[in-house]
Amino acid sequence: MLIEIDPKRPRPRQIKQVADCVRQGGIIIYPTDTCYGLGADIFNKKAIEKICKIKGLPRNTPFSFVCSDLSDISMYARVSDYAYRILKRFLPGPYTFVLEGSRQVPKMMLTKRKTAGIRIPDHPVCLMIAEELGNPIISTTAGVGDDIVEDPRDLPNALAKNVDIVVDSGIIVPQPSSVISLVDDEPEVIREGQGDCSLFYED
Repeated sequence: MLIEIDPKRPRPRQIKQVADCVRQGGIIIYPTDTCYGLGADIFNKKAIEKICKIKGLPRNTPFSFVCSDLSDISMYARVSDYAYRILKRFLPGPYTFVLEGSRQVPKMMLTKRKTAGIRIPDHPVCLMIAEELGNPIISTTAGVGDDIVEDPRDLPNALAKNVDIVVDSGIIVPQPSSVISLVDDEPEVIREGQGDCSLFYED
């Protein structure tokens, strides 16, 4: 099912329809500030395993996830005063911050180091979906191999037949987020993408 949602005027009824689908174990394609994402409820193991299968990844692949706001992050990660100042400065924005996960995060969503990648994209539609759902949604690029979604009306077959709702908010040329680790209050740039990373390099 394709649902057009205007990012400038999202309709609450449409947001609720998408969130209800996720709540029931559905897989969605949704817009972020960096790309279209392939999403599911982080607490639904079967949905997570389905996304792994769609993308051809091992079942224990840890995905990053989208939180609706900063207070939401504090439920799913251990946030020091230093980390909070960084998050407040750079989010919402095109960054994924790696933090030590809390007990609220399902084990299959954590890395071997018990960390999690967390996003608050600067895009109202995905934030409203996460807020309406009441918990985070998986954040991984909507695509199979090198075939990445730019136009949600032109999906690869492997995606089209395996997702329940496609949210169309216009064409988004995919550019990866910058990935920054804040574990132990020692910032480390893991991947440079969108967003200025200069603050996180040591002088």
